[in-house]
Amino acid sequence: VQLVESGGGLVQPGGSLRLSCVASGSILSVNAMGWYRQAPGNQRDLVATITRGGTTEYASSVKGRFTISRDSAKNTVNLQMNSLKPEDTAVYYCNGDISIYPLNVRSSYWGQGTQVTVSS
Repeated sequence: VQLVESGGGLVQPGGSLRLSCVASGSILSVNAMGWYRQAPGNQRDLVATITRGGTTEYASSVKGRFTISRDSAKNTVNLQMNSLKPEDTAVYYCNGDISIYPLNVRSSYWGQGTQVTVSS
């Protein structure tokens, strides 16, 4: 199973970015998906998650600014980030709770990360 992120980059404060992540491989089902971020010297923290049923959870620091969504048919998860702040600067990682063929083994998978830099 591979998770591949895209959409990171450099943006000015107040700007917007949209991150996308696609899961591929021997996937039987994709359960919860989410985004985490890690700034230099910090631990990896939850940004937002979304269940198969569409229930979402956000870190308090991004509520009202970020929106997570998914397309279950395409095994994708997106993160729309608005009103970005310098403190949002980090490497953003996609995570998927995925069951795989042939034995329906369920594990957590990570993407390679995409850099988001918010700076003027």
